[in-house]
Formats: sequence, C-alpha cells, structure tokens
Amino acid sequence: MHELSQPGGWLPLVFMALMGMAMLIYVVLDGYDLGVGILLGFANEGDKDTMVESIGPFWDANETWLVLGIGLLLSAFPIAHGIILGELYLPVAIMLVGLILRGVAFDFRMKARAAQKGWWNGAFRAGSVVAALAQGVMLGRYVTGFQAGAWAWAFALFVGVSLAAGYTLLGACWLLMKTEGELQRRAVAWARGSLWLAAAGIAAISVATPLVSSFVFHKWFSFPNIVLLAPVPLMTAGWLPFAGTAGVFVLAFFGLAFSIFPFVIVDRMTIWQAAAAPKSLSFILAGAVIVLPVMAASSAYSYWVFRGKARELSYGTPASSPLVMDRARAHEKCNAPVRFPYGDGS
Repeated sequence: MHELSQPGGWLPLVFMALMGMAMLIYVVLDGYDLGVGILLGFANEGDKDTMVESIGPFWDANETWLVLGIGLLLSAFPIAHGIILGELYLPVAIMLVGLILRGVAFDFRMKARAAQKGWWNGAFRAGSVVAALAQGVMLGRYVTGFQAGAWAWAFALFVGVSLAAGYTLLGACWLLMKTEGELQRRAVAWARGSLWLAAAGIAAISVATPLVSSFVFHKWFSFPNIVLLAPVPLMTAGWLPFAGTAGVFVLAFFGLAFSIFPFVIVDRMTIWQAAAAPKSLSFILAGAVIVLPVMAASSAYSYWVFRGKARELSYGTPASSPLVMDRARAHEKCNAPVRFPYGDGS
C-alpha cells in the first residue's frame, strides 16, 4: 500500500470511492426504473401509463450516474478500464442496445397511435430486460475475475437473472411508494415473487467470491472478520419496501467492495497499479468536485418536485384548465368586431 500522506497514495482511494458511489447510486436509481420496465409486461393496459408516469421525470437522469462512473474509471484508472471493458465488450454492447431500445420506446410510446402503442410497450420492456440481464452478466464476470470456462459463464448468467430479479424487486417497491389502489396491491405480489431469486443471487455472490480468490477467502474467514461480517449476508434475507430494498443493495455493495479491496481487478491489479499519474488525478478531482454536487442537487430537486403519488399519463390539457380558458378568452378578444366611438370608421 502506498504512503497515504502523498497524492499518489490517497488520490486513487478518493477516486475509487467516487466511482463506487456513482455506480451504487446508478444501481439503486436506474435499478428501480429498469424494474418498472420489466414489470410493464405483467401489468394490464390501464396501469401501464401510470407505471411509466411514476418513472417519467427521473429515468433519463438516473442513467447519467452510469456515465459518471464509467468516465471516472476511464480517466482515473485507464489501465483497468482497458482490461475491464475489453473483457466485457460483448455484454456492454448488449447493454447499450437495450438502453437505446428502451429510450426510443419511451418517447415513441407517448406519440404512437393506439394500435402501435402495445408494440412500443413491448420494446420498452424488452430493452429493460436486456439491459438488466447484461449488467448482471457483467457483475458475474467481474466477481469471478474474468475466469474462462463454462462454469464461470454459467455463474455470470445466473447473476444476470438474479440482478434482473433484484431490479424487479426495486421496481415493485417503487410502485408501492408511488401508486395506490389495485396497482399497489399488484406491486406487493410482484415484490414477493422477485424477492427469493434476488436473495439467491446475493447469496451466490457471497459464496462464490471467497471461492475464486484466496485473498477474499482470508478476508472473510479470518478472525475477527468472520464475526464482524457475518451480518452482511444474513441481513439481506428480509423484505422491506423501497428504502429497505435499497438498503439491501447498499449492504451487498459494501460487502463486495470490502471483499475485493484494494484490487480494482480481482487478484490482478490494485487501485494504485491502475491509477493515472497524481497530477492527472488532481486535475480530474477539481472537475469532480464541481460536477458531483451539481448532479446530486439536480437529482434531489427533481425528486422533490415530483414527489407524491403518480397519476395516469395525460397527453393533452383538460378543457377546464385555467390555461385553456385563458387562451379561449384571448382568442375571443382577438376575433371580436372592432367598435368605433364615432360611427363605423368610414
């Protein structure tokens, strides 16, 4: 470990923390709207607009945290970026296809005719499923240190399905918070249905990580760590609404971060080996200090403005609204006949 009193020692730690924070925020925030997209296929036509309305003001901004996390990886740990993105080229490409399909479908479903709307709803759901599965496969490959072999890929595919279930759980809990009535009751059933597969994925990662790395095994099963860390996998077994589910993701994230630290690639490269030059990191940090608070404040403000229960989407302005009535009165004034005080003006 480098001398932490020197920039070359503490700057990589700062950027690892910033990158981890960005990715964690992305997983929780974009996770719930990906989950709502997955659940769109199980909802009736009357509920789909309300479900989309519940994520409409947030979903696009949530994805900026992924851009930030990947940008920090590229700029602060360029060597690791090349290795990780090279190993994950195929699932990253598939994820991008899913996110693009999802974004296009979200916009087109609002403008499509009734006969075409079902197709765009299906495309939105398909994009959400593809993106969630691809991200899970990426996580599974990363946890196993990009090992070759059928078992490693089988494990990655299982993590992909489990992460999609975890996102579905987040989405269901989001709908519990943002909807009411029959849709809220359905969200309870969806949450219960996805809980066990999501928990199985967390358990699988908790078991597999020490098995693929002797370093991680020693960390978890040496005394007193085994006593102090025992609650981490155990606390992920409960069910709670959105805040509790997000807390489970946070707990699992910190458990994984503890397991692999100080490696940025398991058993291959530490954060100090992968880090850019200290002068480069100092320059990037100046920008991050400005960008991060702005992003956080913008997200917090949007969630505050659009707090409360979601309602069914409305693509027109009600005829009784003050805006329409004001426009009608202005139109009448503009088209009223001109009256002259002294005759007809001839």
